[in-house]
Amino acid sequence: MKIKIQNLGVLKQAEFTLADLTIICGGNNTGKTYATYALFGFLSTWQRMLSIDIDDKIQQLLTEGVIRIEIQEYIKQTQKIVAKGCQEYTKQLPNIFAAEPEQFKKTKFDVIVDINDINLNKKFEQKISLPGAELFSLTKNDDSTELVLTLLAEQKEVKISTDTLQFIITETLKEVIFSQLFPKPFIASAERTGAAIFRKELNFARNRLFEEIGQVGYKYKINPRKLLFQAYQDYPLPVEQNVEFKRKLEKISKQRSFLYNNHPEVLNDFADIIGGEYTVTPSDQLYYVPKQGKRPPKLSMLESSSAVRSLLDIGFYLKHEAQPGDLLMVDEPELNLHPENQRRVARLFARLINLGIKVFITTHSDYIIKELNTLIMLNHDKPHLKRIAEEEGYQKEELISAEKIKVYIAEEKLMQPKGYKRKIKCPTLTLANIDPEMGIEARSFDTTIEQMNRIQEAIAWGED
Repeated sequence: MKIKIQNLGVLKQAEFTLADLTIICGGNNTGKTYATYALFGFLSTWQRMLSIDIDDKIQQLLTEGVIRIEIQEYIKQTQKIVAKGCQEYTKQLPNIFAAEPEQFKKTKFDVIVDINDINLNKKFEQKISLPGAELFSLTKNDDSTELVLTLLAEQKEVKISTDTLQFIITETLKEVIFSQLFPKPFIASAERTGAAIFRKELNFARNRLFEEIGQVGYKYKINPRKLLFQAYQDYPLPVEQNVEFKRKLEKISKQRSFLYNNHPEVLNDFADIIGGEYTVTPSDQLYYVPKQGKRPPKLSMLESSSAVRSLLDIGFYLKHEAQPGDLLMVDEPELNLHPENQRRVARLFARLINLGIKVFITTHSDYIIKELNTLIMLNHDKPHLKRIAEEEGYQKEELISAEKIKVYIAEEKLMQPKGYKRKIKCPTLTLANIDPEMGIEARSFDTTIEQMNRIQEAIAWGED
């Protein structure tokens, strides 16, 4: 999947391809967060943005009792459907970024998909029911490209409007076709640390707001939920999602991810990074419990380190929600972390990628990039590399192939954006070179490090 952007924030024109591991690095105010938020917004809302036309199928279902929809017909239209959906999504960017519409008047956001990524071998079954009655079923067999809809009740008993029927069928088609193209995203925004501290206060304020505007709304006919939703739009969608995630931790903690069920060693690695574990009580009290002796203390988020707060969302996601095919997005994973833990986070990401979870990060961390380089360089069948990996404690599950990674440098570059008659220097995303033997060429960091080394060498050895 390729994303193309025009006139989004500081980015005049840019494109990037989503890989198993996608990294955007670069200086401050170079467009990294704009690209990240725009991608997250699309992956969070594509079901609402894409539309499929099946008007002629509804009456046939009600009349004949069964219809067969050839999915391949819609697969052929995939790019056209996505392009139209991107146009609708672009109109929603002011809501995604909680910004003035004027900022997005010239913005274009496009997604290019590869229909070869669509696999129709998966079986699908669903029944639509009302209390006391099954209305119709939707099925697709393993080896079939047809979606079969069967009416299970008499037509006169079907109390669903044709609009609702159309919605159910189109949503099913979207799930069968597009869920394979667009991974389910989870984001940990750069604002995640603050939200962790004020989690309970946010809940209290929200409930009190409901009560107060509910009382006022009764008198003045105000919808409190609508008013609250409008208030949420003061924050970008990723920040809003982080706040909502933290509000629901008690409920989320009752779920089990595939890592919890099948790969507890990954969760153990994460626990080593934070030096303990998170816990939520039945009364919705959130604590961090460090690994300290037989009776470790329970620390609130306010009492815990900034590193513990920074990794809270990621920890709960990994333990309770993560599934193969997901996209974990982390804005600046290095926040508040010691260099050693930045290295360990890089190794954690590599393990997730090898288990089928895609990862997307923005970073300023040379430690993360260099550790990924080590994992790339060790991923070769050579005796001395195996010896080094064993001596330094690297596991096979942490090593990663260069082919799974795309790295982009957010930087100014001389280019000719669409609509311009000449080349200009403007912010864009430049694909970095990744050598299977030497790793990532991240000049964003290398230039700064080389400059610092040059200055220090001059200081140390430059006496007259």
